[in-house]
Amino acid sequence: MSERVVSPTGHGYLLLDSHPAGCFRGVELTRAEVRAPERPPRRRPTALVIGSSGGYGLAITIAGLVRYGIDGVGISLERPAGHRSATAGWYRTIATAAIARESGSDFSFRNADAFADTTKTETLDLLAKRFGGVDYLMYSVAAPRRTDPRSGVTHRSVIKPLGAPHSTWNLEFADDGAALLRETVLAPATSAETAATVRVMGGEDWSRWITALADRGLLREGFRTVALSYIGSPLTSAIYRNGTIGAAKVDLENTANALNRRLAAVGGRAYTSVNGAAVSQALTGTPGIPLYAGLLRGVLGDRFPSPVQQSVQLWDQLTADRPDLDECGRIRLDRWELSAPVQAAVTDRWRSLTPETVTELADLRWFRGQSRALYGFDVPGVRYDTPVETDLPWPNPS
Repeated sequence: MSERVVSPTGHGYLLLDSHPAGCFRGVELTRAEVRAPERPPRRRPTALVIGSSGGYGLAITIAGLVRYGIDGVGISLERPAGHRSATAGWYRTIATAAIARESGSDFSFRNADAFADTTKTETLDLLAKRFGGVDYLMYSVAAPRRTDPRSGVTHRSVIKPLGAPHSTWNLEFADDGAALLRETVLAPATSAETAATVRVMGGEDWSRWITALADRGLLREGFRTVALSYIGSPLTSAIYRNGTIGAAKVDLENTANALNRRLAAVGGRAYTSVNGAAVSQALTGTPGIPLYAGLLRGVLGDRFPSPVQQSVQLWDQLTADRPDLDECGRIRLDRWELSAPVQAAVTDRWRSLTPETVTELADLRWFRGQSRALYGFDVPGVRYDTPVETDLPWPNPS
């Protein structure tokens, strides 16, 4: 037994421990946002979700289990409890596995490096034995590094502008919760840093998964796959869409076009889904984006859609005969964010920012709560002064 009181210690947005009960409750609240279908599906589709333990990948998994009755496999790489608690994704996976059981889904979870060829082989063995084929592959991976199993080289991603330095406001919080607004100047990326970021966050690994499925004959007729992307506001474009991350997202979109030519043989399609802003660990680590998200929430209030609400829309698009695509063939779930009135209102607030006015213009209480909830803290209905068991087993894939 490893019961103890778990506290949110750490530095900045990075916390050292995760709270099991808070993570369980967060998954429960996410599940409550998804309406079950009026009629169960005639056939349970088989889905492979890569990056299923957090952010949009978690939301896609929960929406698929509850609303679309998916079977299949989720993959993520999480750390078990030791000197510290397990990672938040470890606990969220336990809670999501309970949803799968309650939904009657044959859906298992693997704790493995999605970039490794051994993970691909073992996962495809499982899919072939249990289901005989795959209908959907959802790719939602946000990793700081990737070791290419074929070259042995480890590539590390960076968050930097391209071409010239960039200055932006960065939102931080003191230990007592007070908001701090600091100016951050970022040097431009080198060509090697940009290339490494594309190797980590671009489409190469996504393409390798599709190739592995095709080589094993596991792509069902009408197979569809989607990788998640983001464009964001012109206010953040220098560090995001026009920066190193944006270069990786362009590669992801080019990969979708190449995959479409290969998937034609099974009547399949590959898409990128441009989702709207959401509070995630990747977002909190990107300068300027936390402040932008707080301002966006200040403008929209409760009209700011959650990741699982957007994920239900994504499943609706993927299962439609004719998804709603933009001129580049992308699924667009960010129209609410990039509408002219919303962006005009956010821009007005951004231009009025000072360290004194930030608390009036941005919903900082919401943003801080959301960022701490990534680790299971500040979740409604959880007693944080009560000892909890931290050493919990990964759900058995068998």
